[in-house]
Amino acid sequence: MTDRIDALEERVAHLIHTVDELSDVVARQADEIDRLTRRMALVLDRMSGPDENGAVFTDQRPPHW
Repeated sequence: MTDRIDALEERVAHLIHTVDELSDVVARQADEIDRLTRRMALVLDRMSGPDENGAVFTDQRPPHW
């Protein structure tokens, strides 16, 4: 009986360790998503507003056209 309990405790310890590692990964991913969302908002703001010459980026043709 004690061998069985020891085996279960060992499995639970491994599961707890795995959950902690996954939690850290998810937290890092959430931080990265927040950072990228802020950067994307800045890019969209720059693209939708006029540049220093008064031109709007969305109205310009790419230089290779």
